[in-house]
Amino acid sequence: MNQFSLYPAYIAIRKRTLGLIEPLSDEDCCVQSMSEASPVKWHLGHTAWFFENFILQHYEKPFKPFHEVFSHMFSSYNAEGQTEPDSKRGLFTRPSLGEIHQYCHNVDERINRVLGQADRDEILRTLTILGMNHEQQHQELILTDIKHLLSQSPLDPCYRSEARQQRQGSHAAQLPLEWHDFTEGIVEIGHQGDDFSYDNESPRHKHYLQSYRLASRLITNGEYLQFMESGGYENPKLWLSEGLDWVKANESAHPLYWRADKSGWKEFTVHGLQSLDLNLPVIHVSFYEADAFARWYSSRLPTEAEWENAAAGQPIEGCFADNNRFHPDCARRTESGLSEILQLYGDAWEWTQSSYSAYPGYSPFQPDLDKPMSQVWNEAVGEYNSRSMVNQYVLRGGSCLVPQKRIRPSFRNFLHAKTRWQVTGIRLARDLVLVN
Repeated sequence: MNQFSLYPAYIAIRKRTLGLIEPLSDEDCCVQSMSEASPVKWHLGHTAWFFENFILQHYEKPFKPFHEVFSHMFSSYNAEGQTEPDSKRGLFTRPSLGEIHQYCHNVDERINRVLGQADRDEILRTLTILGMNHEQQHQELILTDIKHLLSQSPLDPCYRSEARQQRQGSHAAQLPLEWHDFTEGIVEIGHQGDDFSYDNESPRHKHYLQSYRLASRLITNGEYLQFMESGGYENPKLWLSEGLDWVKANESAHPLYWRADKSGWKEFTVHGLQSLDLNLPVIHVSFYEADAFARWYSSRLPTEAEWENAAAGQPIEGCFADNNRFHPDCARRTESGLSEILQLYGDAWEWTQSSYSAYPGYSPFQPDLDKPMSQVWNEAVGEYNSRSMVNQYVLRGGSCLVPQKRIRPSFRNFLHAKTRWQVTGIRLARDLVLVN
C-alpha cells in the first residue's frame, strides 16, 4: 500500500468515528466522568490533532493550523512531553462540538490534498497508517468512556436503541470449561511480517515455555458470581497484598458495572441496564480481581508468551466492534463441534500475569538528527514505546469494542492493575506436570 491509496481507508475510519458519536447529545460529548477518561469531543479533536500535528505541519506548504490553541488543547502530552490523562478536559465547554466537527472536516480535506500531491515518502506513509490505528484506538476509548459516563445517570440510559436490538437472542447454553495442553519447548513470539505493528511488539524472539494448560474459553458471569458468593472478596488468602489494599480502599465486592436489587444481579451495558446473563464472559474486572479469581479456581493467569503461543496460527475470529454489538458474546462451538480454544480474539481483553516490559533486543527509536522527520516519528509513537513500560500488565486478544482488522497475535495492550473501565476479562492457565 502506498500513500496514494491511503485516503479511502483514512476517510472510512473517520466516518466510523463520527458514526459512533452520532447517537450522543452535545451534553454527552462534553462531560468527563473520571480523570482516566476523556470527553467524547476531546477524543474527536485529538484524532484530528494527530494528523494536523504530525503530518500537515510538516508536509503542507504553506502550513496554517485550524486554530493555534488546538495544538496543545488536544494534545495528549504535558509540558514535559510525557503522555498522561488530563482531568481538566471536561472543563472545555468551548470549542463547541460543532466547531470540532468543522476542525475534523478541515483536516480531512487537507490530508486528502497532502496524500494526493506528495511525492513517495516512506515516513508520510507510515505516519498516516499510524494515525489511522491511533484513531481506531480512540474509537474504543470513546465507547468505554461514554459507557462509564452513562452509567453515572439514574436514568440508566441506552447508548443507542439499535445497539439494544443487537443484543437480543444472545443467550446460549454455557459450554464446559476444558483444558488444552501445551508441551514445553522453545517458541517464537513477537511481530513478524511487513504489515503494521507497534514497536513494543518487536523484535520477534525465542522464548522457552514450560508445559502448561490453557482454558478453552473466558470465565463467565456465572462462574465469577460463584467466586463472589463463596466469599472471594473477603478471603485475604486469595489476594495480592496490593490487591487487598485496593479492595478495602474501594470497598469493591463485584465487577465494575454489576448492580444488585430485589430481583437479582443486573449489569449496566451500552444497551442500558440488563439482567445479568450468567453465560456471558465476565468483564470490567481489574488485574487484582482476575488474579484472585484464578487462585480461587486453583489456577493462574497465563503469561503473554503462553497466550501468543496458543493463539498463533488461529483465525482472528470473534465478537469485535464490527458487528456493533459492543458487548461480549457467549462461547460457541464451531460447526466442527471439536474441542478447541474459543474466544481467543474479541469479546474481552485478557489479563496476563506478564508485566509490560521490553522484549529482549528491543531498542527504542533513536531519531537521526540529520533527518528532522525522524524526530516527528519518535514523538508520534511515544505512547507505545519504552516510556510506558512501568507498573502495567499486558493484555491480549482484543475486545468487542475493537475492529477486527486492528488485532493480530502479537498485539500487546497494557493497563494498570486497578483498571476496570476497559473491557477486561479472564482466561485461566495452569502448570502442566507431565508424568513419564
